[in-house]
Amino acid sequence: MDTKLDTKTILEKEFKTGLRGYNQEEVDLFLDDVIHDYQTHKNKISELQNENMKLKEELAEAKKRPSAGSAGTTNFDLLKRISNLERHVFGSKLYDQE
Repeated sequence: MDTKLDTKTILEKEFKTGLRGYNQEEVDLFLDDVIHDYQTHKNKISELQNENMKLKEELAEAKKRPSAGSAGTTNFDLLKRISNLERHVFGSKLYDQE
């Protein structure tokens, strides 16, 4: 996305004057506002592009990491493992009280 204007071009723009030319001070004040807004938008675009690139990198990293579901682990498998661990840690005392 190339832009035709930049802040320097706007700042250095010269306008020809005619018989009933524009008020030079008014034009300069307006161009100052245009330059300020232009730079603000340019900075915001750059900030958003950087954020977008960072998020794409994070997404790529997240896709590389294995998830619990991809290893074939289900909630039932997890509950079964927890039950086995409880039995191992607490022994039969835990299940004798039932």
